[in-house]
Amino acid sequence: MAEIAEISGGISEDDFKKGMRELAAAVNIITVAHNGSQDGLTATAACSVSAEPPQLLICVNSDAGGHNLIQESGKFALNVLARDQEAVAMRFAGMDGADRSERFGLGSWSELVTGTPVLDGALVNFDCEVAEQITAGSHSIFIGHIVASRTADQDGAPLLYGDGQFTGLATRE
Repeated sequence: MAEIAEISGGISEDDFKKGMRELAAAVNIITVAHNGSQDGLTATAACSVSAEPPQLLICVNSDAGGHNLIQESGKFALNVLARDQEAVAMRFAGMDGADRSERFGLGSWSELVTGTPVLDGALVNFDCEVAEQITAGSHSIFIGHIVASRTADQDGAPLLYGDGQFTGLATRE
């Protein structure tokens, strides 16, 4: 029988993280540029909000690099990674030992409308202006109005993260 974790007022941080590891999700790079600075982070907490107007949301830890730059600039880009872009995901997650200043040294980068860097070869890039910011515990939820998007020239498999590791979808038969 499965163990039930119950604590008055909620569950522990460890139980929360253990449970969330089971929630497989697409891997994204959130990028931002402002006043000559640029930053970015790997994230799985992103989803659509509405098609009219076109909006999506991202959840960013208030201590994460890039959080304050998103607040100050009022813009960000969401780059949905392809299966073969795991090295970029690891770089922006700080998992490859590279210095934070070297994050944009991996991959090819361009811009769409807002001047925020977007990753060439990503499955899709969404260039956004912040429409709303909501504080939720340790994170900010940024709702972004999508001002431009670019999809990959070819179909590709998405990079996923679940059970503490990068993975992909099984091949269709």
